[in-house]
Amino acid sequence: MLSFIVPAHNEEAFIRQTLRAIDAAARGSGVAFEIVVVDDASTDRTAAVAAAQGARIVGADVRQIAAVRNIGARAAFGDVLFFVDADTIVSPEVVRAALARLDAGAVGGGASPVFEADTPRWAHVTIDFTVWFMRIAGWAAGCFIFARRDAFERAGGFDERYFASEEIHLSRALKRLGRFVILRHAVLTSARKAEVYTMRHSLWLMLRMLWPGSLKRREGLEFWYTRHKS
Repeated sequence: MLSFIVPAHNEEAFIRQTLRAIDAAARGSGVAFEIVVVDDASTDRTAAVAAAQGARIVGADVRQIAAVRNIGARAAFGDVLFFVDADTIVSPEVVRAALARLDAGAVGGGASPVFEADTPRWAHVTIDFTVWFMRIAGWAAGCFIFARRDAFERAGGFDERYFASEEIHLSRALKRLGRFVILRHAVLTSARKAEVYTMRHSLWLMLRMLWPGSLKRREGLEFWYTRHKS
């Protein structure tokens, strides 16, 4: 069984299309599946919209992405876990490719994120460089990660000491257990941050992450923890 785990905080504007894409991709795999939405203290209609799409809703109030994903994993029934951000679109090809790599012996992996064509050029350049670097390093992007449940649990799940970069720590932990793959297929993720932050502001926020201990507290990580109207 496949479990698709979607962490969400005030994602009413995006989550419907995300869940519809997951449903289509999962049905295309021919494997039994479930969709679990972890609603983390939303103040909008995130839970209602997700439930209307057939997702199982799990409540949370932690405002930490690593913890929210772990809550979803504990609530899930599947032996293969897919973690998909609420603003990310996955295709049937991506899911089939992930399952094929797992069947071939991989313990987990990810896929490269891309933005829509009309996104500002600086954002495309930034994500292209980030994707190149993370592929070289063998790290998955946080918007789409998959793993066998047994490997995920042996790796300790997402490291809840961190408020950001938890996908990197999980990637490294899974790599110690076996083959961790980055698919050639891409997932489409929202570039909404590029609509809110300028290039200069975005670079400044990312540079602040290099300060020791900065990833272990929510303060200063508004790039990930602030939701703006779309």
